[in-house]
Amino acid sequence: MDDFDQLLTATVEHLEALKSKGVRFVPVDSQNLAALSQSTPQIQAISSRPSAPAPRPSVQAPPPARPVPVAAKPPIPKPPTPKPAAPKIIPVPADAPIVSADPAKAAAFTELRTRVSKCIQCTHLASSRKNVVFGVGNIDSPIMFVGEAPGADEDRLGEPFIGPAGELLTKIIVAMGLSRTAVYIANILKCRPHMPSLSTGNRKPTPEEMQTCIPYLHEQIDIIKPRVIIALGGTAVEGLLGATLGITKLRGKWQTYRDIPLMPTFHPSYLLHLENAAKKREVWEDMLAVMEKLEMPITERQRAFFTGKQA
Repeated sequence: MDDFDQLLTATVEHLEALKSKGVRFVPVDSQNLAALSQSTPQIQAISSRPSAPAPRPSVQAPPPARPVPVAAKPPIPKPPTPKPAAPKIIPVPADAPIVSADPAKAAAFTELRTRVSKCIQCTHLASSRKNVVFGVGNIDSPIMFVGEAPGADEDRLGEPFIGPAGELLTKIIVAMGLSRTAVYIANILKCRPHMPSLSTGNRKPTPEEMQTCIPYLHEQIDIIKPRVIIALGGTAVEGLLGATLGITKLRGKWQTYRDIPLMPTFHPSYLLHLENAAKKREVWEDMLAVMEKLEMPITERQRAFFTGKQA
């Protein structure tokens, strides 16, 4: 407040005091001037004081801005990893020429196939079969797979392991770095075990049926001379070794059959009914053992199958 405002304020206060006493008119005379002059020191004292700095208006910090909620973007779903398609199996004609680096070997195998195709030793099987399922593959191969008997698909098409179990077996062979045509695949029985009328599915061959038919398998083994035999399933192991311990106890343990190393493992159809990577890994370990026995190259990726450590 400047001097003029202070003087004006003091004058107004003086006049208000006179008014409160009933004074309505203030003549300008020496007495009033003296009264005003008496207020001057007070006014001067007030005006001589250093004026306090005008208080600054308090400035409040604006409240922190509330985060504007942003709708989370939904994660982009990853497309499902497609399962590798099962290798397509193209049946080999029953009369396809048998090829070998040794012409005499091919001729002997061709003669054996012709003889087996006419077999009627098991009359009940011969009367119900559609085809004799002799075997298929490379007769010069060091690996021979042996199953128990043909199923409905195999009987219809005349080739072993051609249904769902055959597709899985083919995938296993491909995982080994081979092809279905690079190995030899056969069964102990060459005919499908007959089923009662109007029934479906397959049945286990009897010991008598296997004993009747197994000489044909022996001739196949003797001609092919594989370096390793892989027995697929408990029935095949029982038919070959006469073992009664069961496939669970024998699986993965090297045996010998006709002076040839034999690896017992689970049948592919057994794996089809399992969502169990551990069992699949066990079969794969058996295949790794076969590959090591034959000194086949094995990649780190192959060793890691079914372990969850694949790159």
